[in-house]
Amino acid sequence: MTEQPRAVLGRILNDLGSTLIEVVAGEADPARTVSGVLIQDPLDEPARLPGAVVLGVGVYGAEQVAALVDTAAGLGAAAVVVRSPVPVDGPVSEAAARTGVTVLGLTPGASWAQVAALLRSLLAVDELGTVGGPDEADGAEPLAGDLFALANATAGLLDGPVTVEDRGGRVLAFSSRQDEGDHDRIATVLDRQVPAEKLRALEERGAFQALYRREEPVYVDGISDKPRVAIAVRAGGEILGSIWVVVDGPLSADRTQALQEAAKVAALHLLRRRTGEDAERRLRADLLATVLEGGTHAPQAAVRLGLSAQPACVLALAVTGEQYAPDRVAAGHRVAEALTLHLAAIHPRTATATLGPVTYAVLPTSSDEQGLRVAEAFLGRIGDRTPAVIGIGRLAARPVELRRSRADADRALRVLGSGRTQRRAARLSDVYAASLLEELTDRMAAEDDLPDGPVIRLRAYDARHHTALTDTLDAWLSTFGDVPAAAAAVHIHPNTFRYRLKRLAVVAGIDLDDPEARFEAMLQLRLRPPHS
Repeated sequence: MTEQPRAVLGRILNDLGSTLIEVVAGEADPARTVSGVLIQDPLDEPARLPGAVVLGVGVYGAEQVAALVDTAAGLGAAAVVVRSPVPVDGPVSEAAARTGVTVLGLTPGASWAQVAALLRSLLAVDELGTVGGPDEADGAEPLAGDLFALANATAGLLDGPVTVEDRGGRVLAFSSRQDEGDHDRIATVLDRQVPAEKLRALEERGAFQALYRREEPVYVDGISDKPRVAIAVRAGGEILGSIWVVVDGPLSADRTQALQEAAKVAALHLLRRRTGEDAERRLRADLLATVLEGGTHAPQAAVRLGLSAQPACVLALAVTGEQYAPDRVAAGHRVAEALTLHLAAIHPRTATATLGPVTYAVLPTSSDEQGLRVAEAFLGRIGDRTPAVIGIGRLAARPVELRRSRADADRALRVLGSGRTQRRAARLSDVYAASLLEELTDRMAAEDDLPDGPVIRLRAYDARHHTALTDTLDAWLSTFGDVPAAAAAVHIHPNTFRYRLKRLAVVAGIDLDDPEARFEAMLQLRLRPPHS
């Protein structure tokens, strides 16, 4: 198997250095590989991700920054990012020199969420861009590089900072030199989204109508401090997005032609991106299915998903309830995407895929208890809008053990969806007895192996005479023979309850003084499907 090349530190510095970050300590090796983004929390166990960029949220002062550099070096990180201004003399410069970890300063005012999203987007684009076809291997220009490289090339030709956006104003790629733009452009790049008020202003001015109707670039002035030139990115009759350039005035004929050619190349990238995202999703689903099913190919699939470096557990998510089938499928897609985003923010090497009605996630973690906390936090975020439940499997120390973790998660998930518990997230150990009852019910139903007994006779009697002797027995057993408590549970007088208790003993032929008889009756009552 050929390993895909990864992004390098030089690429990140080139794309974000003019706007977000700067090297403040250490020697930045442009060829140093970058594999992901980690947010360092001193209260959490550090996650090891060699080649990561570590974000030092809330880390201030020379001693704290130096300690973060040492911690990052122990994790194999490539660089750390801390809020500027950074005290670079003394401990910080010494730690950077000793460990080889580059210290980057984050521009004051920029949000950590923004820089994390930008870094992950750059890494994701690089990983997707390395999967090429024959045209790329031959060096054909239209498919060479990626959208970020195209944005940089266009910025060089037109002498202005460039963004490539989708139809909703979401920034898909941007060039360097964004600091040469105005406040609105910098805000757009940081948020990866054109501000809502600017979208409304452009809509009211008819800019989008002109943009999508015309083949040539559109000059837009009066919306921001500096004018823009934009051109639609088309594939046949479909509008895929647009390219926006901050300019000093209308373009010359040569630059207009250059922008039109860039739009044609961008169309190929956006089409490949859309196709690639679908292919990538299918590939990851196939790889994750291979890992979860075990077998000889599971270790190799785990390596390709980046899951072989540390222990992990499986989370299984499903939507419950009585929704109409298409609504349930749509709700499942929405909650699956939300789970993917939620887990990506926790650990960059989390793998998720939807297999049938269940979405599985392999979460690198040190314990299944932490997996439970993550699941509960996610369900708390989505609230009760979507009736979703999550089963958590046991901790798998090696990829070959993920199959067992998946089986645990499936068993816990079934209990959560059966109505036997009010919990929304659980490990198998939390609902083990209920899981055994579910499996025993399945076996008895499949083999038609439900024996005659006191509970069966009581149910038949209740059905014929419209009585509630089965509920009476259930209440009595559930309260350990406490007649007042049992009577209150079924809302009758204790004397009436005692009469029914004597009556059911006769009808069912059960000796309520026999512990074995009580256990058998309780077991058969629990095998009854909930709410039946």
